[in-house]
Amino acid sequence: PSVSDLILKVLSSSKERGGVSLVALKKALAASGYDVVRNNSRIKLAVKRLVASGRLIQTKGTGASGSFKIGSKAATKPKKPKKPKAKKPKAKRAKRKTAKKPAGAKKSPKKRRRTVRSPEKASETAEVKKTTKPKRAKRRASRTSKAKTAKK
Repeated sequence: PSVSDLILKVLSSSKERGGVSLVALKKALAASGYDVVRNNSRIKLAVKRLVASGRLIQTKGTGASGSFKIGSKAATKPKKPKKPKAKKPKAKRAKRKTAKKPAGAKKSPKKRRRTVRSPEKASETAEVKKTTKPKRAKRRASRTSKAKTAKK
């Protein structure tokens, strides 16, 4: 039997008014010979699935924790096998024709591309960058040396 069937069997045999807690449910499953330690996550998933389907009602707590009772749908559990419906061939969809824009319509603005700089300008910017970095490094070095001397 599946885990959900075992859970429903344990809950139907209990006579607790407020429902059975997850801990008590696991103890009952272990007593019936189910390996609870190995299948802990399966038990939690089965409980969540049963609550979502309405076969269990959660009286306390949230998620897989709390107390549970048998729901109204659990009594109507045996399902008759459904007859497979005959599949109808789907009609082919006609391709949509895209409406052409009028000739005078405005185009959306395109993103600007970076312009390629001449070698002269590129060298100037490189020189500017080179001059700014050492100043920062000196500032950082002076700050760290002051902090070290202050700590000592």
